[in-house]
Amino acid sequence: MRSSHPKKTRDAASVAGGVPLAAQVARGKEDAQERAFLVGIEVRTRGRGAVTAQAQAARDSASAAVGKPAAERKSGANKPNIPEFDADESLAELRTLAGSAGAKVVGEILQRRDRPDPATLIGAGKLEEIAGASASVNADLLLFDHDLTASQQRNIGKIVKLRVIDRTQLILDIFARHARTREGQLQVEMAQLQYLLPRLAGRGVEMSQLGGGIGTRGPGETQLETDRRKIYRRIRHVQQQLENVRRIRAQQRQRRESAPVATVALVGYTNAGKSTLFNALTRAAVLASPRMFATLDPTIRAVVLPSKRKVLLSDTVGFIRSLPHTLVSAFRATLEEVQRASLILHVSDASSRLSAEQDAQVEIVLKELEAEKKPRLRVMNKVDLLDVEVAESLVRGAVHDANTVYVSAIEGIGLDRLLARIDAMIEEDPVSRIHLRVPQTQGKTLAMLEAKARIYSRTYKDGAVQLEVEAPDSVLRKVRDFEVPEFKPVKIQGEPLLETIKRERR
Repeated sequence: MRSSHPKKTRDAASVAGGVPLAAQVARGKEDAQERAFLVGIEVRTRGRGAVTAQAQAARDSASAAVGKPAAERKSGANKPNIPEFDADESLAELRTLAGSAGAKVVGEILQRRDRPDPATLIGAGKLEEIAGASASVNADLLLFDHDLTASQQRNIGKIVKLRVIDRTQLILDIFARHARTREGQLQVEMAQLQYLLPRLAGRGVEMSQLGGGIGTRGPGETQLETDRRKIYRRIRHVQQQLENVRRIRAQQRQRRESAPVATVALVGYTNAGKSTLFNALTRAAVLASPRMFATLDPTIRAVVLPSKRKVLLSDTVGFIRSLPHTLVSAFRATLEEVQRASLILHVSDASSRLSAEQDAQVEIVLKELEAEKKPRLRVMNKVDLLDVEVAESLVRGAVHDANTVYVSAIEGIGLDRLLARIDAMIEEDPVSRIHLRVPQTQGKTLAMLEAKARIYSRTYKDGAVQLEVEAPDSVLRKVRDFEVPEFKPVKIQGEPLLETIKRERR
């Protein structure tokens, strides 16, 4: 008798109602993501016409780096054409930040207004609209492309009934997500504690008042005061550990500086390709990701220049527009590598329309680190994303610009020119050319010269090797005993005595 029930089969490509297993896994991962609704705001009174003095000074520095004369930068008629972030581009950057934090963007809204609302930033009417729009897409949290005060964050949360996160808190979350070493985790925790401290009030009734009723009146400590005391205690503990990190890093730096090895620091806007360039120059395997702030923990590797000198290349955390001050302070131990570097490689995204504005934001952070006067080389990365004709014209134009090099780190374009330019700008362990006469029995010395010097001529004669070499002073100090003067024709009474000098030396 045939069963009336249909036969159950388990096909790898058709389970659970015909949905492929791979699609179910992908859907499960997607459902696990937090659903974020983005809110952008453009305040017209603080828009393009009201640039802060600090930002304007940074833009002047950025325009100076591309060769604008000072008189032209100061004149209103010839104002440098540096595009600024508008509200749409700022919201697009927030969208990228949300993706780096692991959120799925399910909606966004942009408001333009004359002045920010002191209570809710965007006004009660717009907030009701956002509450309805976010509820319709089942959003889990609101992400604001703006910094919120504690009262604004609290007022917004009461209306929308969602978690409310501002731009600074989002960046802190990304940093906490990507920190791998103990040092990076400490620095992120310090920044988070400093961000949380002024926002304790109102995070619950129990935090802001004593219990009510008989027997509870009189002197005592509120929950708010208790939490503040705990955070202050934790901040002191983290500060002590960061001081230990700074002391150890200073000792390591002192050992490095005892040898004549220069340090070259990579700086630039986040996602400009610093880690990809670092890997291309050092053959390292540092994580290179299109996500923002993929690099938090500093990495230092040695690079051999064309002159056979070694330099230490340091990969640092990327900068961003309106980088929270707490992060700059917390990461000061790491960013000391930038302050102590002999040369700064300022990496820019040549394919970005906002490259000049991003450079201006980097200038702001470098000024805060007091590193704006360091010797600097501009590295325009990602030329492979440009049109071929545009890229070729830029490379040809940069030949006459000693401060700019165009490269593609991912394609390996222009890296030899970059290393040569670094070699010319490094002053530590200077290179000079001398003539040597090394006995062939000094095999160790000859091998060292082969590895660490550029050999221009080599002649074997009478059991010795006559060499014309170019090498750093750290190498030449070891071979000074073999130095001989250069053979030059000397005329006395019109007759060259080169052969006589050679015979006398033999």
